[in-house]
Amino acid sequence: MYRTMLKSKIHRATVTQADLHYVGSVTVDEELMEAADLLPGEQVCIVDITNGARLETYVIKGERGSGVIGINGAAAHLVHPGDLVILIAYGQMDSAEAASFEPKIVFVDADNRIVNLGSDPTEAPDGTGLVSGALPIGPQVGEPQAFPVAETVDAARLDALLHAES
Repeated sequence: MYRTMLKSKIHRATVTQADLHYVGSVTVDEELMEAADLLPGEQVCIVDITNGARLETYVIKGERGSGVIGINGAAAHLVHPGDLVILIAYGQMDSAEAASFEPKIVFVDADNRIVNLGSDPTEAPDGTGLVSGALPIGPQVGEPQAFPVAETVDAARLDALLHAES
C-alpha cells in the first residue's frame, strides 16, 4: 500500500502577484523551490491563510532570489497579492519509507526570504509567534491543566443536546 505523505511545505509565504489571464499555475522563486524540493510542474496545494481558500495547481520556476509567489490563472479569483499562503506538496511512498521520511519545511519572512529550514511539520520556530501543532504534554500531578479539554466539553454539550431532543 502507498501512503500520501507531506513531502514539502513553504509556510506563510506572501503572494507577490496574481495574474488572472495567465494560463495557470503558481510561480515560485527558484531558491524556495530548491529549499522545498519542488520541481517545475509538480502538483502543490495552496492554502490561503488570509481567506481560507484551498486549491491545487502546479509549480513553475520564478526568478531566483526574487521572492516571487505568483498566483496565475483562475486561482487569482481566490488568492490575491498580500495574502499569506502555505504551499504544500505531497508524495506517495510505501509504509516503510513513510515511517522514516523527513519532509522539507521552509519558513519565510514577509519578503519570502528563508528564515528557517526543518523537517518537523509541527515545529514553530522561535520568534515567529506561531504555535506548535504538536500535542501538548499533559500537566504533572498537582499542576493545573495547561489547556482546556475541548473534546470533553464538546462531548458533554452534545450529550445534553441529544438527551434534550429525546
